[in-house]
Amino acid sequence: MEFTPNDAPAIEFRHVSYSLNNTHELVRDLNLTISRGETLVLLGRSGSGKTTTLKLVNHLLTPSAGEIVVDGRPLTEWDVIRLRRIIGYVIQEGGLFPHFTVGSNIGLVPKIEGWPATRIENRVRELLQLVGLSPDVAGRYPSQLSGGQRQRVGVARALAADPPFLLMDEPFGALDPLTRAELQTEFLALQNRLRKTIVFVTHDLREALLFGTRIALMEAGQLVAIGTKEEFEKSTHPFVVAYREAFRTQGGQP
Repeated sequence: MEFTPNDAPAIEFRHVSYSLNNTHELVRDLNLTISRGETLVLLGRSGSGKTTTLKLVNHLLTPSAGEIVVDGRPLTEWDVIRLRRIIGYVIQEGGLFPHFTVGSNIGLVPKIEGWPATRIENRVRELLQLVGLSPDVAGRYPSQLSGGQRQRVGVARALAADPPFLLMDEPFGALDPLTRAELQTEFLALQNRLRKTIVFVTHDLREALLFGTRIALMEAGQLVAIGTKEEFEKSTHPFVVAYREAFRTQGGQP
């Protein structure tokens, strides 16, 4: 992997903007530094720019202005394929390939990386255990799994080649409340064990407070507040206060 462990920031946004058709700005003049090993939660309501920001990190989208630096190198200097190999990506429902078995889904990146078949098989078994699934799940197809199982497989696939970075786009948002709570607890334990650098998108304040080393609140494409859990819970910033109040009065939907 092209990854240099050092004390430099893991990811930096330097005056980054992203416009749709050069007219509508989805992200505007974003300045943000993400430290190695932290979980930075991008919090905000729908349309605030969270997912757009996430997709800029692994070059699914290209900034209209500004610069993004990953592992000390501007994105313009990265080979896109190599960049995406060091970044695990988890979305709702896991984003699994339906015509691949679970084992093939998890082992896809290691296979592309040229790992021997035995090593891939061992890694699949290890990761299934890590995310709380039985080894016999490897031979099943995504359609044969529950939503919670598919999400576990999605996390396992993102971790397959041991990337230093994880991008997670509302990974538990499509699950029923009980399964979601179970997976949140399991992922928190996993996070504490692996210490990856994680950018986590959610609109759920409770989830942000559970996972976030820091929480970055976005509104209309701009970063309006950022701080630790404790700072966020005590903040008197009007946008933060409004978000907290929305969760209290509207059942968690700002």
